[in-house]
This record gives sequence, structure tokens and C-alpha cells, in this order.
Amino acid sequence: MSRILKINRRKLIAAGASLVAAPAILRHAYAQEVFKIGKVGPVTGPIAGFGEATAWTISQLKDVFAKLPVQVEIIEKDSQSNPNRAAEVATELIEKEGVKLLLAKGTPDTTNPVADQAELNGVPCITDDAPWQPYFFGRGGNPAEGFKWTYHAFWGLEDVIANFVDIWNSSGAAKVVGGLFPNDADGNAWGDPKLGFPAPLAAAGYKLVDPGRYQPLNNDFSSQIAAFKEAGVEIVTGVMIPPDFATFWSQAAQQGFKPKVVTVGKALLFPSSVEALGDRGDGLTTEIWWSPSHPFKSSLTGQTAKELCDAYTAGTGKPWTQPLGFGHALFEMAFDVIKRTKDVNDPESILAALTETQLDTIVGPVSWKGGPNNPVKNVSKTPLVGGQWTKTDKGFDLVITNNPQHPEIPVGGKLRTLG
Repeated sequence: MSRILKINRRKLIAAGASLVAAPAILRHAYAQEVFKIGKVGPVTGPIAGFGEATAWTISQLKDVFAKLPVQVEIIEKDSQSNPNRAAEVATELIEKEGVKLLLAKGTPDTTNPVADQAELNGVPCITDDAPWQPYFFGRGGNPAEGFKWTYHAFWGLEDVIANFVDIWNSSGAAKVVGGLFPNDADGNAWGDPKLGFPAPLAAAGYKLVDPGRYQPLNNDFSSQIAAFKEAGVEIVTGVMIPPDFATFWSQAAQQGFKPKVVTVGKALLFPSSVEALGDRGDGLTTEIWWSPSHPFKSSLTGQTAKELCDAYTAGTGKPWTQPLGFGHALFEMAFDVIKRTKDVNDPESILAALTETQLDTIVGPVSWKGGPNNPVKNVSKTPLVGGQWTKTDKGFDLVITNNPQHPEIPVGGKLRTLG
């Protein structure tokens, strides 16, 4: 755990008119307040890539903090890629630290237990980095009622399915798909007969071969590979953590299974995970939540998506990653709520500002005020496209190849089949 960036109130006043702050009456009213924000995400463990950019993001925004109408303290906790740990640290943030706003990101394994603790304790909470169906229905959400305290921004399974099918349609591969769905919140949602892949794929003319749920950190995919070979599978899909996909892909080569298209969520999001596969990472496909090509700007810094990616690479020496944009957007949403809250000591007042959010962020527009991008009360959908990893002499590039739902996000190349 780390405490980060306590902003000195005297520095804010001394900075004067050069800061874009709230009206003087609000600054006076908040002068003695400290607004604690709790942030939970995976920094260690098998999905640590989702939290890799968080520390850099907070550091990059330190000057922006001083423009808020209240002194801010951010307390960051590591979920260790474990749902039980995520719930535990969320409880600590609420009960021991007295946070006034919870933030969480990094798959349903983090977002769901944190949001559940926030809902239970009446603390406003914003999450992202998890498809909305595992987030909402995985928590027992009722569309007729929704939740009171917890709000989410991300795309849904209908969006990832639309992009995956568009990739497969353009590949020319046989319409037989092998599914790799783990026994976790993501896998159970993606493989669900009603909410997940089976029905939409059947409607699109695809046969889904689903050997059943496997346990995460599986060390043997021989039975799945045998089932795929017997059924004539030419396309493989699923939602896997990076170690599981690496195991599957290595065993597929050893056992002579050579699909024409592999389109997998989660495991293929990160450059480091793909680079670890060597030449066998070239041509793999995945969903793209966010990239340097996305035509959006930060409401906090004015940076374009490309400028944010370039700044991250310059500051860390690492390639950009998709969670970078959503980590930045999480603080865009949080700071926007703080600026509009009438009484920062009243959770209901914070919640009122949260529910009225209507903000253009680095990942696209976010609003919970109702409309086509709000499939349920607590969800604001963000854009999604599809793409392919391409090996170059400098490493791997993730190239947008398909954008059926969002033509405003430009493609950068044509899809290639494996082999």
C-alpha cells in the first residue's frame, strides 16, 4: 500500500488564477477537507498487466490534483490478482481509511468484489476494465433495479462478439470455433448460453465447440486440443489469463493443432505477453479497447490518445498498453465527480454527482444519465474494435483491422491468417 500525493492547500491558493479551479466560495468551503480516494487493482499476480500503468498515471496527474476544489489523498492497494484479496483491501479502505470514493479496475476478479463492498457499505464506486455483463450479472444485478452506489464504464460481450465475428468473417476460415472458457467470472459469462457466445455465434452461422470450464492456471490443455482437432476447429477463441494461453499455445504446437485464426480476450492484450510467445505471437488477434489511434482526448490534460501513449513510453521505457487509457479515464471520472459534488462529506451528495456524469474522456464519452450506451442503470458502454499482433524488427505492434461498430476509429491494416 502506498499513500500518494497529499496536495498542500496553501500551494493551491498561491497558484492563483493560473489554475482552472472551482469558484472561490467552493474553495473556501472545502479548505480544511481531505478527500480520500481508494484505488484497487492488480499490481502483482497473473493479471498484473492490468495495473502496470497505475503508478505512472497517478504521478503524471499530480499537477492536475492541485486544480481540484479539495485536498486529495489517493491510497492505492494491490489486489494481488485475487478476488478475496480485492474484497479484503476494499474493506480496509472503507473501514480503516475512511475513503469517500472507491476506484477499481482489472477484470471482474477485481471490480466485482470491490464494487460489492462499496454497495454493502454505502460508498460511491467507479470501475472499468471488465465487460459489463460479468460485472453486472456476476454481482446478481437486476436490470429493473440496478445498484445504488456502484457504476461502471466498459464495453459488453455483445461488442466483443461483434468484433470477433467480423474478424472471422474476413478470414475465410471454416466456421467451426473452439472455445476456451475458464471457471471464473469472465469465463462463465463468455460461455453462458444466454449472455455469452453460444447463441450469437449460432445466429451468425458458427458452430461452437465448448469442452467445458477449466480451472485457471491449468497446466494441461490436451483434452481441449483433442476435442478441437476432432471437430475440425479452424478458429480458437476464449478469455484466458496470459499463463494459461501460453500453456495452451505451446501444447497446441506440440500436438500438431494449427488453427487459422486465434482470437482470445485478456491474454493477448499486453505486448509483454505476446513477446513472450516469440514468433508464435505473430498474427494472433484480440479485442482492442483503446489505442493511439482512438480519436479521443483527456478531459484532464488535453492529451490525445497518441500523446498519452507517447508520454508513457517516454516516461517508463515501456510500450503502451490498453489499460493505460482506462486507468487515466478512471481518474478523469473521479475528478469530474469531485468538482461537481456540493458536499464532499455527504456520500449521497457524491453519489448524486456521480449519477449525473456526462464526460468526454480519453476512452470516449461516459455518461450514466440514460441513453443507448446505458444497457442498464449502472453501465456506460465504451467503444471496441478488433485487431492483430504484427511482428516487426522493433517488436510487436497491435494493428486495428476491424471496426464494424465504430468506423470513426481508423483501421491500420488488413487481417492475415496464421501460417
